[in-house]
Amino acid sequence: MSFSQEVKAELAKRVTSAKHCQLAELAAIMNLCGQYGFDADGNVTIGFQTENEACVKKGFTLLKKTFNIDSGSVIKKDDLYKIIDKIGDLNGPAKEELYERTCCKRAFLRGAFLGVGSMSDPEKSYHLEFNCDVKAKAEQLQQLMKTFEIDSKIILRKKNYVVYIKEGSCIVDLLNVCEAPIALMSMENSRILKEMRNSVNRRVNCETANIAKTVGAAARQISDIRLLKERYGFQNLPMPLREMAQIRLDHPDAPLKELGDYFDPPIGKSGVNHRLRKLSELAESIKLQ
Repeated sequence: MSFSQEVKAELAKRVTSAKHCQLAELAAIMNLCGQYGFDADGNVTIGFQTENEACVKKGFTLLKKTFNIDSGSVIKKDDLYKIIDKIGDLNGPAKEELYERTCCKRAFLRGAFLGVGSMSDPEKSYHLEFNCDVKAKAEQLQQLMKTFEIDSKIILRKKNYVVYIKEGSCIVDLLNVCEAPIALMSMENSRILKEMRNSVNRRVNCETANIAKTVGAAARQISDIRLLKERYGFQNLPMPLREMAQIRLDHPDAPLKELGDYFDPPIGKSGVNHRLRKLSELAESIKLQ
């Protein structure tokens, strides 16, 4: 089972006791993936265009609770008209009166995700989307999420309008709004682990870069000192520089602070750096001769 399916399975189990919230959630499912029709015998049918079994079960559960309609039962035309009167004809966005309360907004978004939502595994990437066949429906979902300060964008993909979120924090907020605590905790754990790995990697890369920089500088210093020894002679160096040159040759891997400790009396990093720079400048002048 994919992470997206796990989220839907969790949301499908969430059945609120409030009738108005049940109707809001059913309205979202019907509006985004439901259909009214007639069978070969002219009987009224209600169905859901989705491959997700959890969504279908939740849809019929809500139909039973809100309109006392069982799956597989024959539906009277009068019952259909009652449903259409409450939910709408499904061609356009849902009636705003269905989600005037904050709790109903939560229920509507929960039903929307069950119907046309999907998300990637947070261990791989952050991406959540709703796939709508009508632009007005996509815009309705976008505005609904905005009331919870959740930012999303809409793109046209083939013939459908996709409302998507790529910010991990916004996806977490939406899972919280839809009341999916298990999925939320699972995603938060993934985010924490990912951030820790990224932090460790940054530190390792930084340390590696610093080590490479130190090793490279030490190699250049030693090369310059050997040049001075061969072409200039240590005996011609001032005592502080002569001492510095010898200490660096004796301790090729030592950092600046450690090099300073070998002096008597010890000197600081700035003093070591100053003397090494003088040696490099002298070596450069000899190379130009």
